[in-house]
Amino acid sequence: MNDWAIIFDVDGVLLQLTRAEEELFFQPFAKRIDAGVLSRDWNSYRIRNDEEIVKEVVARYGLPPSEAEVITFEYLALLEEQLASRELVSDTVHGAEALLKSLHGRATLGIATANFRKAAELRLLQTGLWPHVSGLAHGADGGGPKADILARAIAATGLPPSRIIFIGDNINDVQAGLQNNTHFIGFSTDAQRRETLKMAGAVNLAAQHDETAAFIHRLMKA
Repeated sequence: MNDWAIIFDVDGVLLQLTRAEEELFFQPFAKRIDAGVLSRDWNSYRIRNDEEIVKEVVARYGLPPSEAEVITFEYLALLEEQLASRELVSDTVHGAEALLKSLHGRATLGIATANFRKAAELRLLQTGLWPHVSGLAHGADGGGPKADILARAIAATGLPPSRIIFIGDNINDVQAGLQNNTHFIGFSTDAQRRETLKMAGAVNLAAQHDETAAFIHRLMKA
């Protein structure tokens, strides 16, 4: 058993969320409401979590609570269909595949994402990254903010937080790492985003995944 676990956020760290993927999330709502008025700013929702966002929109527009499950099913079916036909193509973050391969056997690898777990699986499968993280994959299912998702992933490892490295690109990721007492690496190719992560409390900041690898090596040796 590995005595370290490295847990990745998905969007912005392993995959780039494309505009087409983003719009597909809102497509099932269009049968029921004017989906064009729904915010595409994930931070504008009460909880940045796909399951919670669906429930929030359903409640806001007075739809039956049972519609949340139906909308989720329709979204995942659409996503699977379009990824399989390659009408939709997921975009890998530069260096992500090489990073995951370099960590094989050195630590347990996993994900903690605010996407539905199945959505993350489908997108990572298309890019070939899923086998690297499938053994410890946690998503929006079960609800709660990123701190809760990360906590579920940590619990599944059986390791103490001092043996967990979490890598994310959002303020919510920084907060999740701090609340769960893990090591944290803030990753973004965007300098302004890295400064935002720094202001939120991130100490280790990487602009490319070779820097991410160097931070991981340093943390595991310390």
